[in-house]
Amino acid sequence: MSDDYRAVAQQLKTYFNGLHYSDTVLLRRVLHPKARYVTATGEELVNLSMDEYLPIVAKRASPASRGEERKDEIVSIVFAGPKTAFAIVHCAVGERYFTDFLTFIKDRGRWQIISKVFHYDIVTGDTRKREDETCLT
Repeated sequence: MSDDYRAVAQQLKTYFNGLHYSDTVLLRRVLHPKARYVTATGEELVNLSMDEYLPIVAKRASPASRGEERKDEIVSIVFAGPKTAFAIVHCAVGERYFTDFLTFIKDRGRWQIISKVFHYDIVTGDTRKREDETCLT
């Protein structure tokens, strides 16, 4: 396992912790300031900057505070070169089960997410159903 792979995997752990605890300090460590947050799951395309997205996270009750079980998973990490990587991850927030496509860049020696494009399904019990409304994670 390369140092870059370990560095991206560590950033993903920080990302999962930031989401689970609604911790924008942690998320700012892993999300590039110019990153985009995008989903087409609902009726309207959602395409936010970090200045728009992170205040939403800061205002919500964290999954940890609601006693939610963590369901984080790194599906894959692929490198396109020495400064570009792509990760597919799964995580859950409430009844929403997310598949995130995360593009990383290595900027100034540090791996950060430059784009987060995701889809979510609603999970109730053991059932997964598509949701047609947008939720910001």
